[in-house]
Amino acid sequence: MNAVENYIANCDGEGALILSFLHELIIEKGDLTPKLKYGIPFYYRKSWICYLNPLKNGGVELAFPRGNELSNIQGLLMDKGRKQVFGIELHSIETTPIDSIIELINEAILLDETIPYSSKRSMKRK
Repeated sequence: MNAVENYIANCDGEGALILSFLHELIIEKGDLTPKLKYGIPFYYRKSWICYLNPLKNGGVELAFPRGNELSNIQGLLMDKGRKQVFGIELHSIETTPIDSIIELINEAILLDETIPYSSKRSMKRK
């Protein structure tokens, strides 16, 4: 069991079920590498693709660090006042838009493979 799977195993309630479901979906469909970073599961290819953020209300946010660069043709991503990170809140497996999530993950992977990530901080330093 890797660190992310161990983290998920130690969660409880509906959030744990959603975390587990999304983890398996991301690994299976995205072929991404999971790592615990900042105490939550992140998924990588060349750089950050997405992360799972358990919410206090029992849901889970599937967030994309480069969400502002995604097309969001599905209309699911919310910025929550953030400039770069966009995400979708999920509150049950039954209402999870699986096909749309797979599209978002694939678009984020394509972005990662074609346009190198550069943080806003490193751009300010130049």
